[in-house]
Amino acid sequence: MAEVATSPTSDQLLVVIDPVARRWDGESVRIAKDVLSAGATTKVCLPDGPEEFARALARRGSRRPVLVGDDRALMQAVGLLHRQRELTGCALSLVPVGNALSLARSLGVPTGAVAAARAVLDGAERRMNLLVDDSDGVVLGAVRIPPAGAAQVREEAAEEAENADGGPGAGPHPWLRTCQSLVRTLVPVRPPRVAYAPEGGPVRLRVEVDGKTLVDLRQPVESVSVVPGPGGIARVEVRPVSVGAEASPLLAEGHTVTVSGAHFRYRADALVSGPVGTRTWVAREGAWGLTLPV
Repeated sequence: MAEVATSPTSDQLLVVIDPVARRWDGESVRIAKDVLSAGATTKVCLPDGPEEFARALARRGSRRPVLVGDDRALMQAVGLLHRQRELTGCALSLVPVGNALSLARSLGVPTGAVAAARAVLDGAERRMNLLVDDSDGVVLGAVRIPPAGAAQVREEAAEEAENADGGPGAGPHPWLRTCQSLVRTLVPVRPPRVAYAPEGGPVRLRVEVDGKTLVDLRQPVESVSVVPGPGGIARVEVRPVSVGAEASPLLAEGHTVTVSGAHFRYRADALVSGPVGTRTWVAREGAWGLTLPV
């Protein structure tokens, strides 16, 4: 793990650059480093893998951590700090670089390198809600059951690539993406940690919100979604299988959501987990801090 230090002002930042970001768009990474180094005292870490990524965060000291990476880097950092029980007292900043930016965009983080780096320097911490499951995993955006199938994953990847070309600093230039595509065809890509499930059909699940049954195993459902909401609650939407006219979704809010039934997979933010027979999510208000534009 390489480290570089610069020193213009008293504001101290630990800039952790995810290896995927370096491979995906080195120019945006360079721009982000230049902007951050011009406005603060920075220590730049270039971890080569998850272990070095975790070690860099653990050794941050009094420095404010800034992640240069995509949604997965943000999820990794939040998960690490949560398991170390240090999430409450550590505000994170993000400069989105990579091919998965939908979560960052939904949280309000600018997706251009310059704008995002400026927000790190001039923005303010905002407390964010999340879900914690019974395996100590965290969810920042949403839980989806069943997870996205292969076709939807391809559509989302295509949308991310299109959005990434939205302007200077927003993503790779066309000629750079062409080079990156050529490199990816020549260099073997490590398989993802969790494979996406194939297209799924109706499932039979029991969904309980604060101990009250919203839907039971007798009613097949097309999908279930759980998202963290304000006030320490989770918002639940269940879409029953429709026969003829489209069935109205079942909506509920509560602090605790339990899903059980035949072994199922679920998508939490950008990762697919399972199969599990039951999973419980608890909503937590203001559980983590993210620096956003004022």
